[in-house]
Amino acid sequence: MITLEQLAERVGGTVRGERREPIAGLATLQEAGPDQVSFLANAQYRRFLASTQAAAVLLTEADALSYDGVAVVVTNPYLAYAQASHLFETRPGNVPGIHPTAEIAPGVQIDPSASIGAYVVIEAGAVIEKDVVIGAHGFVGARSRIGEGGRLAPRVTLYHDVSIGKRVVIQSGAVIGGEGFGFANERGVWQKIAQIGGVTIGDDVEIGANTTIDRGALSDTVLGNGVKLDNQIQIAHNVQIGDHTAMAACVGISGSTRIGRHCMIAGGVGMVGHIEVCDNVFVTGMTMVTRSITEPGSYSSGTAMQTASDWKRSAARFRNLDDLARRIHDLEKRLATVTRSDDGASDA
Repeated sequence: MITLEQLAERVGGTVRGERREPIAGLATLQEAGPDQVSFLANAQYRRFLASTQAAAVLLTEADALSYDGVAVVVTNPYLAYAQASHLFETRPGNVPGIHPTAEIAPGVQIDPSASIGAYVVIEAGAVIEKDVVIGAHGFVGARSRIGEGGRLAPRVTLYHDVSIGKRVVIQSGAVIGGEGFGFANERGVWQKIAQIGGVTIGDDVEIGANTTIDRGALSDTVLGNGVKLDNQIQIAHNVQIGDHTAMAACVGISGSTRIGRHCMIAGGVGMVGHIEVCDNVFVTGMTMVTRSITEPGSYSSGTAMQTASDWKRSAARFRNLDDLARRIHDLEKRLATVTRSDDGASDA
């Protein structure tokens, strides 16, 4: 447990009110108890502020003025919550060393501070740097490198020639460096293309559970520094993702697509291959990106949710759109003809 003053120091906030008892954890406004801290980062939850039982609440200056309880005043409550969360981390600590069931090929370089879990397999030429953690049943392929402070949860698979930067977190079930989907068609028969590139991942990247990142066909698939990937994302071969871009779950990126820096790709987005997306682009959920995006901003496709009965009526009209467009085009041509005739008659 920590004091409220220690928490406020960690998040760069100022305490308003008095709280002597220690803080035991964090919780939502609705669920917080008298020994927990909460936060208000979304206006739709402001209605819970007056009734919260929290020991203190992380608030902006404006919200703190109307709150009667104890507050920790910060500029960005959500960021402060993120910083405070590390004070209550419950993940078990890791002990340096190699579990006796691990299979380590001759010549593998492992820093003494690294923690290698049960039944891990590490192939020849791999390099495991300082303070790396590899969870049980992990696999590290030949010549792969894991940078300082990397943390691989149980059952992460790294194929050969995968290079990972510092402080990278990879969740269970992720597969990095699998063969990309590359085939040439000869008279209806698919011929496999060898995927001879690798994968290069920058520093401070996080990769979610069951996410897959394919190796390059020729050059490497590349993720920049600070990239954040949610669960169950597919990154195809030779994709390049710029620094600090984030993607939500179930995004699919086709081969050789380039995505810029500081982009946000919402859940279920699909992108065709061989296109480019510039920096500072936000793509909303379930959008299908079929062409390059050259201007920063927000992009969407698809239709918003409707009741089933409304959707059926709309779907019926969608089928008639082409015919309707042609009829309007014909009417515009006829109107232009009539207008020219009237103008001619007036001149006469």
